[in-house]
Amino acid sequence: MAEVAVEGARKTYGDVVAVDGVDLHVADGEFFTLLGPSGSGKTTTLRMIAGFEQPDAGRITLGGEDITRRPPYSRDVNTVFQDYALFPHMTVADNVGYGLKVKGVPRATRRSQVEHVLRMVRLDGYGGRKPVQLSGGQRQRVALARSIVNQPKVLLLDEPLGALDLKLRQEMQVFLKALQQDLGMTFLYVTHDQEEALTMSDHVAVFNEGRIEQVGAPEEIYQRPRTEFVAGFVGTSNILERDGRRFSVRPERIALNGQGEAGTVVDAVFVGSFTRYLVDTKLGERLTVVRQSDGTRIEPGTEVRLAWRDEDAYEIQVQPPEQPLEQEAR
Repeated sequence: MAEVAVEGARKTYGDVVAVDGVDLHVADGEFFTLLGPSGSGKTTTLRMIAGFEQPDAGRITLGGEDITRRPPYSRDVNTVFQDYALFPHMTVADNVGYGLKVKGVPRATRRSQVEHVLRMVRLDGYGGRKPVQLSGGQRQRVALARSIVNQPKVLLLDEPLGALDLKLRQEMQVFLKALQQDLGMTFLYVTHDQEEALTMSDHVAVFNEGRIEQVGAPEEIYQRPRTEFVAGFVGTSNILERDGRRFSVRPERIALNGQGEAGTVVDAVFVGSFTRYLVDTKLGERLTVVRQSDGTRIEPGTEVRLAWRDEDAYEIQVQPPEQPLEQEAR
């Protein structure tokens, strides 16, 4: 049984269709990510699961129970937001234990649980500080601690790393995945950052214009995109047409100076560990090709040959297939 199930969910705001018939099944104890650009419906879907929005149609279940019309406080989920939403006048310990206090948990038990969860998020000894005395990453971990101290069935995370700088965001990605594995809790994560989705997730649902275009493991989403949108949004991909076939090939899967099609290098960009080449083919296409940096460089204007293996070319669909796709991904 799915821990979280969204069945035929639809949500409109006036004439705007934010979510259009979404079906989603998240297994117990997995890290599941809703990935897509702004306005694609991923956050609205998360808010419907949290109870902050009501679907116009469809239903939502948690552990098999229909929670579609339940208010947020009666759902066994907690939400972590990008802006942390900490009480500035309270200490870290009081922020983390606030929910327990509201529930009437005895002070000694509350203190023990708060200390335990602060150790889990690597903030042991920080309980007496105020949020203003913490770094951005530390404040985010306080928000996490506050959300997991009640041991909800599902933790909902709405772009929680968006306010952090790149290095800290990457560190928090590793931390979040390790925390989720330690807890064994179901994490449902929203992001527009493909690297976050690929780094942390067990499964990813790619949203576009209120619908899900593909659901699968990160490797499947990246290596075998089903639609042109997924191929272009998750990483960089080359879309080609040959003999009536329309397919995608990732830049790192194309070999230069092979025995294949003729092309001309029009640009070469050094990006540290690799060099990115733009190559114009004789068919009028412009392909992106990536090569590991080895001290050599192919200069613009150089005639080259491009080749790729048949198994690295994946056929794509112009329109997303009918849902649900997640059944095929399991």
